[in-house]
Amino acid sequence: MIPLLDKDRWVEIWVTITRNKTRSFLTCFGVFWGILMLVILLGAGTGLTNAVLGETDGVASNSVFMIPDQTSVPYKGFNKGRKWDIRNRDIESVRKKAGGIEKVAPMLFGGSSNKNVVYGDKSGTYHVKGITPDYYFIEGQEVLFGRELNDIDIKERRKVCTIGADINKTLFQNGNPCGKYLRVNGLYYQIVGVTKQKSNSINIMGRTSESVFLPFSTLQQTLNVGDIAHFIAISVYPDYPVDAAIQQCKQIIFQQNEIAPDDPQAMMVINVAEIFNTFKLLFTGINILIWLVGLGTLLAGIIGVSNIMMVTVREQTKEIGVRRALGAKPFDIISQVMSESLLLTAMAGLLGLSCGVFLLDFVNKILMNMDQENLMVKDPGVDIQTAVAATIILLVFGLLAGLIPAWRAMQIKAIDALRDE
Repeated sequence: MIPLLDKDRWVEIWVTITRNKTRSFLTCFGVFWGILMLVILLGAGTGLTNAVLGETDGVASNSVFMIPDQTSVPYKGFNKGRKWDIRNRDIESVRKKAGGIEKVAPMLFGGSSNKNVVYGDKSGTYHVKGITPDYYFIEGQEVLFGRELNDIDIKERRKVCTIGADINKTLFQNGNPCGKYLRVNGLYYQIVGVTKQKSNSINIMGRTSESVFLPFSTLQQTLNVGDIAHFIAISVYPDYPVDAAIQQCKQIIFQQNEIAPDDPQAMMVINVAEIFNTFKLLFTGINILIWLVGLGTLLAGIIGVSNIMMVTVREQTKEIGVRRALGAKPFDIISQVMSESLLLTAMAGLLGLSCGVFLLDFVNKILMNMDQENLMVKDPGVDIQTAVAATIILLVFGLLAGLIPAWRAMQIKAIDALRDE
């Protein structure tokens, strides 16, 4: 290729390009538009991914929810249609015996009767949930005041609670309520913390911001329900098959509750891990489609560059013939044509890349001033790896655009070129 410090050759290339400014401008615009569309599409795809996955932020991507349901198969003297409950022994057995289980979080629902939560002369209707500390791993929460519930609260069955951000806003005007007593379903509990859910789209038995959380063991005693749990949530280690963990858990629980191993309806299973995998496949497909459309648009511009270089070679037939007659090597001819193509593509492409990044940054600043909860696109942009990949593709396409015209120029014979009019 042409030496980078060969000033005369670069001046010659620049004179050739600017000889017909309108033609060069239109050619560059095709490449500019192609790389601009590629960057904008990639940024929009990133923004869409951020918006959708941001709604599930804080939820364990490898979690599974198991809810007991009526049996559909008679087994060991029990008729079908039998109602059953998950019990503490099932929770402990799953924790100890099932393979690949990282966390086991049972939950008990304490109801949401009319104005069941009271502080002073203020009241409201809110969800009451009994949980263990493992629950915070399944559904991540941000602590605004105080702390989360811990193992000591569970072990000692303490009459303490944490409340959601909306409850704190209504009853305590967003102040620090820790240490105050809240009446929940007729009983008093000391507030030890205020939490805010990280995910806005996934609500487990009611929005976290509108929930009062009690120790799981305390709510069991308060409701006088013995040792039952309304459902359990488990998280599986990343390198362990989720389906295998589900089957092991079902086998353990079914065996301890006299349920047919092949009963398809005795337990409702919500596989969050599978939902997340579906999301990943969907966004992978979207990204592939974006690259195909963007590269197709860019390729159209590159073809335009190649066509213009063919015209340029045709116009310079006599000049090429003279250079060949004076002893110019084929490499000199090829390198000049390909360098012209590369310079055209690089100038237009890098300008398009810069404009695309600028537009995405401008749009992102506008979106930051809007309501974040209702946005379909969040933080649109391209990372440095994508920008580098687009630049490399651009330069490679620029060289390829000049390859055929360069080969055509090399085939020109000196005697034929000198006769050309």
